[in-house]
Order: sequence, then C-alpha cells, then structure tokens
Amino acid sequence: MQRNLIIIGGGFLQLPLIETARAMGLSAVVFDMASDAPGMRLAEHCVQMSTRDIDGCVREARRLRNLMPLHGVVTAGTDASRAVAAIAGALELPGIRYADAEAASNKALMRKRLRAAGVPQPNFASVWSLKEAREAMDELSFPLVLKPADNMGARGVIKVRNRDEIYAAFRHAKRHSPTGEMILEEFMPGPELSVDALAWQGRIQMTGIADRIIEREPYFVELGHNMPSALSARVLEEAEQVMKSAMVALGIHTGAGKGDLKVTPDGVKVGEIAARLSGGLMSSHTYPLHSGVDLLRAAIQIALGEEPDALLARRQRIAIERSIVAPAGKILRLEGRERMMSVPGIELVHFSKKAGDLLQEATSNIDKVGHIVAVGNTLTEAEGAVAVAMQSLELLIDETFSVDWKRVEELARVRFGEQVCWVCKQCDGANCASGVPGMGGVGRMRTFQDNSTALAEYSIVPRYIRDAVAPDTSLEMFGRRFEFPIMAAPMTGAITNLQGAVDEFSFARILLQSLRELGGIAWVGDGASPNKYLTVLEALRAVDGHGVAIFKPRVEAEALLLRLRAAEDAGLVAVGMDIDAISLRTLELQRQRGAARGIDALRALRDSTRLPFVLKGIMSVEDAEAAVDVGVDAIVVSNHGGRVLDDLPGVARVLPGIVRAVAGRIAVLADGGVRSGRDAFKLLALGAAGALVGRPAAIAAVGGDVAAVKYLFRSYADELRKAMEICGVGGLEDFHFGLVRRDAPAGGVPMSFGHNAE
Repeated sequence: MQRNLIIIGGGFLQLPLIETARAMGLSAVVFDMASDAPGMRLAEHCVQMSTRDIDGCVREARRLRNLMPLHGVVTAGTDASRAVAAIAGALELPGIRYADAEAASNKALMRKRLRAAGVPQPNFASVWSLKEAREAMDELSFPLVLKPADNMGARGVIKVRNRDEIYAAFRHAKRHSPTGEMILEEFMPGPELSVDALAWQGRIQMTGIADRIIEREPYFVELGHNMPSALSARVLEEAEQVMKSAMVALGIHTGAGKGDLKVTPDGVKVGEIAARLSGGLMSSHTYPLHSGVDLLRAAIQIALGEEPDALLARRQRIAIERSIVAPAGKILRLEGRERMMSVPGIELVHFSKKAGDLLQEATSNIDKVGHIVAVGNTLTEAEGAVAVAMQSLELLIDETFSVDWKRVEELARVRFGEQVCWVCKQCDGANCASGVPGMGGVGRMRTFQDNSTALAEYSIVPRYIRDAVAPDTSLEMFGRRFEFPIMAAPMTGAITNLQGAVDEFSFARILLQSLRELGGIAWVGDGASPNKYLTVLEALRAVDGHGVAIFKPRVEAEALLLRLRAAEDAGLVAVGMDIDAISLRTLELQRQRGAARGIDALRALRDSTRLPFVLKGIMSVEDAEAAVDVGVDAIVVSNHGGRVLDDLPGVARVLPGIVRAVAGRIAVLADGGVRSGRDAFKLLALGAAGALVGRPAAIAAVGGDVAAVKYLFRSYADELRKAMEICGVGGLEDFHFGLVRRDAPAGGVPMSFGHNAE
C-alpha cells in the first residue's frame, strides 16, 4: 500500500525533506501558501494553505484523509510545528501535543516552561508595551536583548545596551511581532551552538552540534556555522544535557528538537528551543556531509511511528555553511553559481535572491542573498574553498535604489542611542539630544540654530522667461573635477561623539567611499585624539587618497607637519586646518591643546606641503583677507556647526561680505545648516563655490552605510539641479546674489552681525 506523508512547507528548506520522502517510496503531500513554491512541483499532492492557518491545515488534512490514508506529518527548517502537532493530534498520527508545540513556538511560553523546570536560561520578562519594557529594565541587568515572542530567523531581535536605546529597539522588534508580544531578556555573552536532536520512544539523541557565527550587532544575524563544534568535550556534554532537559520540559518526546544554546561564563544556557529540525542547511546538508547520517530520513521514520535506523556516524569530516550577505539595494546582477560549484570542496551554492530583487539591510536571517556549503579535512581547508568560490561570485548592487530614508533615520536612532542624537525631523539644534561631546552644539546652541535660521531667511527667486538651460553642477577645484559642489564635511570622533555607533575607520571609509563613487568628495578630520589621524589616513588610503583632510590647530607645529607629510604620502587631494578649533571641548577632554597662529606661521605651514591647502573656520572679513595673504588655495566659511562658541552668527549672514572681500582671489566654500539641495543653492547664490554637509551625512552613515550616504548626496544634488533649472542657472559660474532674496524673520528685521552681513 502506498504510504502518504504530509510535509508542511514547500520552500527551499523543505526541498531536501520532500526529495528524501520520495526516495523512501513515500507519496509527498505538501502544504504551502504559495502555489509556485518549489516543493509543490515535486509533490504528488498539493494543498495551497498557509502553514500559520492551523484550523485550515487541520481542515484540509481531514478532507484528504477521506480520499487517501495518511501515515505521518513532518516539517523542517520552518516554524510550522504547531500545524504539524495540530494535524497529528486530529488524525491520531505520531507527534507531540499542540500545547507543547505552541510552547516551543512562542518564546514567552518557552521561557516560562523552562523556568518552571529549572533549565538554565537568562532572566527575562514578557512585555507587550513600551511601558512594560521600561518597568522590566528595573529588574534586569544590562545589556539586554529584545525579541518578538512569536517569530523566527532572528527577525526583530536586537541588543539593548542601556535604557536610552529601548524606544528605538522596541519599535524595531514590534514591527516583526505578529501578535505584539515580546521578550526582554538578559544578554548572554559567549560562543553560540546550534543543536539538532531526535526524540522517540522515551529516547533523545543528539544529531549534530555546530558552532554558530553570529554578527552585525545590535542585530543577531547568523553568517554561517561550523560542523562539528570546536568546543571542548566537557562543554559539549553540558550542552547535550541542557538540550535534553529543555526538550523534556517542553514535551518534545516524538520528533525533532532544534536548539540555540549559549556557552556563558556561568555555563550553558538556552537561547531558544524549537520542535523541528534546524534550518540554515544544517540538518539537510552540513550534518549529513559531516557524519554520513541521513537525518531527514530518520525524522521521517519517527513521523511514521518507526524507530530511526542508521543514526551512527560513519565519518568525521568538516562541513561548514557560509551566508552570502550584500548591502541593501537592488540586485542588478547575480551570477557565477556554476563556476562557484566547480571549486573542489564546494557542495552547494544556493541563491535565495535573483536579479531585480530588492534587498533590505541584513538585520535577520532572512535578509541574505544565498548560502555556500563546503567540506574539507580541516576547517581551514573548508573555509579556503569558500574563499575561492566567492571570487567567482558576480554580485552587483544598486545600493541607492531601495533606500528608505525613514528606515535609515530609525536605525540611526537605535545605533546612536538617546544620549547622542534623536535624529530630529528638522536638524536645526532646537531640540538636540547632546552637546559636545555628542552631535549638538555648545551653550544654548544659538550658533547651531542660527545656521539654519540664517538660511531660512533667504528665498529662492525663480526665473521662467529666458532660454532653456541644461544645468551642469560640476565643480573644478584642487585640480580635480567633481560632479557636484556638495561635499561631506570633516567629522571624526566616532567613539567620543557618536558613542561607538560606528567605529572610526568605518565612519571615515563610508563617507569617503560614498562621495567618491558619486563623483564627489568627502572631507575628514584628524579628531582630538593624538593618534586618530592614523586611522583616518588608513581610510583615505582605502580610497586611493580621494579626500580632503583637515587637521586640528595643535599647539605643537611638529605634530601638524607630521600629519601634512603623512597626507602627502597617502596621495590626498588637499589638506588644511580648522583654525576655529583652538579651544574645542573634545581637544580639552583628550588633554590636547590648540593654538591660534599668525600670518607668518600659517604661511610656513602652507609652504610645508605641495598639496592644496585650506583654512576652515573663517567667520570674518579680516580673517578671509589674512587667508589670502597666507596664500591658501581655499577657505571654508564655518562656525564649526556651533560646536566651538555660542552666540556666533549663522554662516549665511557672513558669507556675502567675505565673498566680496576675497573678490575671487581664492575659492570660498561654506559649511553650516545645509539640509537640502536648496540650502546648497542659497549658499552658492551668496557666493560660495561649494557647500559642506555635516550632521545629515553622519546620520546617513550610521543608519544606512554607503547606500544611505549616496542616497542623501544624490538627493541633494538632484534638488540643486532642479533649483538651477527653475532659476535658469546653467553652471556654477552663473550663480549670483540676485537668485535669492532675503526676507525679514517673523516679528522683526533680519539679524545684523556688523559689516559682514549682506
């Protein structure tokens, strides 16, 4: 008699299970919501039904039983254990109780079961609201982990380092929770293990323990695993006992158990337990390749009420899985699978995406491009095969295509934390989360605020009755040509000011790489720490020196000369000094001193390098004229974003007077309050050759890496181009004061700051 096996799920991870069932002579009855799921094409009988619709699955199973005998129900690699248990219970097939499957599917129920049984696990609290989460933090020790109680694949799981991060973390986790219930638990440090086990007739047998590779904090994304684990026999024995205790507590007595365990300083503890075989290609590929055991066949035998045979390992090979992860964007090309498969040691290359698909930032295990499985006699050999195979991968991503700026802002909030930056809707200093150090300004932040206020007092004057123009935004400067005149301002202090939201090298690299790929240029600084310039120069070398370095006005002349020589060696586009940082708060915190310099000292610095030299921080006509006497190549009109001294005027107030005084003898750029391409247009109309952007670039870098920075500056460039077209400006040389009109602020006349004001 033909035996029929219900398999819940027809996706890629269930394909090996379906193929195994057919190889055993069984008729596969596949349930899946998608009629075009790959497993549906292999099935003898297809049922289009959501695996989350428990009642629907039971109803369809009962209907099928009237048409044919059904001998078992099973799943692998997907969170469908409730559907399996419900069908098994309704049709009196081998399996576990529905209540036990529910406890193994809901993390809150799982934690409560394990606590009652005394199974080692972290302290936790079930929370439904932000208020409950804040209250739970009073009883738990940081760092914490917030996760949806009812999802899998690390969806919505996020680390919470302090109280300030809970709001953004809660929003992230809530989005991935079908019911809204979440778990807040103490973070468990230490290596992580992935464990598979089978249970039948009162026995529980481990069928694979692998080392998991988890990265991308504050998220928990599995980037691969190694089979077998490299941990000691003592630790693995303890892990086996914890796994068995957890399965008993959850009532997993018939079928498979999948565990994520943490090896903490206090012993092995349970991360999660599920009533199914693992996904991630462990049960279907790496364990069989490692041991020679057909684990899927054994799971099917248990589902049929039989005792599994051939569970004894026949070999001991190293088998690994590595995930293919790409930046967010649109996949333009994804090729090379055949060449990758031809590499000795490569057993599987699977692309879960295709050209044309949109990728989100990898924050969970579902945000991957594909997987590679390799074997070897040693871990080094297997990893070497993966490295060789990856050289044949052709993956091209348009990183700006799918950038969701709201998502970028949200991620930046999470990474900054509430003490650094709230990522306000309008970044104007009116409601800043921090001062200096931080992302804000000093004092009452009047200087920071007036940068935006001064720009807002100008309106753009359109011209429509004139010849058509095709705007050209290109800028010739420092002997180079740039596609647009909007640049990333020099920013450093990723640890001091951004509290480690990103490391210093990555912060500089993201900005430099992004602007270079767009045909623009980013500026970087050397920061307050005496040796930070070395990290920044390393990032500059990574982009072949395509950047401008601005150094602090350190009191030691030799320290400046050392940096200038290093910049020349790195092949930078230009160098300079921010003369307004002579008493910067972050310098003082590092016990570093800045010093003002006269014309002769500055001329000596300028003459010490063959690179174009810039002075940044000019806010008066007198300093601008002195800079011309020094012989610098450019100046930047800037008040350091309000981070040096309060009650300074906004940049737009002093720029016109400085431009008139310089009279074209050197290039004049401006930095302060630019939040759009229209703001850049205003500064260009007031005489600037280019505009620098600070805080929005930092938000983009932290919240969305290279893709978000490119998106931001491309948006600004497009806005600038649109304004030029409306005003009849064909090129940067066509800008003039008549393109803007200064309006009186509400309730009074424009502010005046002496003869520098327009």
